[in-house]
Amino acid sequence: MHGLAMILSLPLYRIPPPWSSSPLSYSYDLRLHRQLASPRQLPLLWFASPPRLRRRSLCTSTLASGPATGALLQDAGATAAVLAGAYSLVRAFDALTENNLIEQQNLSRKLVHILSGLIFISSWPIFSNSAEARYFASLVPLLNCLRLVINGFSLTTDAGLVKSVTRKGNPEELLRGPLHYVLILILCSVIFWRDSPTGIISVAMMCGGDGIADIIGRRFGAQKLPYNQHKSWAGSCSMFLFGFLVSIGMLYYFSSLGYFQLDLTETVQRVALVSLVATVVESLPTEVMDDNISVPLVSMLTALLTFNY
Repeated sequence: MHGLAMILSLPLYRIPPPWSSSPLSYSYDLRLHRQLASPRQLPLLWFASPPRLRRRSLCTSTLASGPATGALLQDAGATAAVLAGAYSLVRAFDALTENNLIEQQNLSRKLVHILSGLIFISSWPIFSNSAEARYFASLVPLLNCLRLVINGFSLTTDAGLVKSVTRKGNPEELLRGPLHYVLILILCSVIFWRDSPTGIISVAMMCGGDGIADIIGRRFGAQKLPYNQHKSWAGSCSMFLFGFLVSIGMLYYFSSLGYFQLDLTETVQRVALVSLVATVVESLPTEVMDDNISVPLVSMLTALLTFNY
């Protein structure tokens, strides 16, 4: 009764008839909201508010949830597509090896090494602009990581996977180089993502530089390095050259899509420095750290120091 008396004591406003669409067909007194602000009287605010304001608040909340739902669906679809592509890539090279279309198992393994990471980061633009997009993208290497761990500990057997990504066909090898590889992809996705040159260069050096260096070194690596008889001049030169070219190509790709802007001359100099440092580290005679860790990590550190982000 008290709330009703307050309403009756306030100045009246005119509510337009249902057939009226004029926004000026009523006058609304804001004092009504000020005087009915107690919790017990808040329900009266809804009934005492003009119908047009109520409709506007409902439409606003509906529209606000629309973009978030769209981004979620886009990221889920992109994750499914990239995951299917990654699985198909490994299966395709496994079939080529079994049918003797690729003569060397090591060549198949290295082609998977080169293409998997580069295709993965090339797919980043199909994800949305939401803050959660990077985590959706990282699900792809994360699921591959779980797959490697399960097969590496022989909890299940996937002969095709073991044959495609290991040197000697031993499942325990999955827990070394291949596992380090996907962990680097997860790190670059979550920490750097597509608006930083650092993660892109790290993956490019690991895939394009180190991957191609192994192929060239095995075929044309008769001349060994004086300080490491397991590495060759041909492999190290191809590491520097292709790591540099693939990095420049990937940076141009993301720059052309507007994720960052880089000066051409400075970028060439900085990427050349990163490629040189990564090449020197890759050529060192050490078995303590796998190349899938040492090459991207030193590339990451050098790129951070040169690009500052």
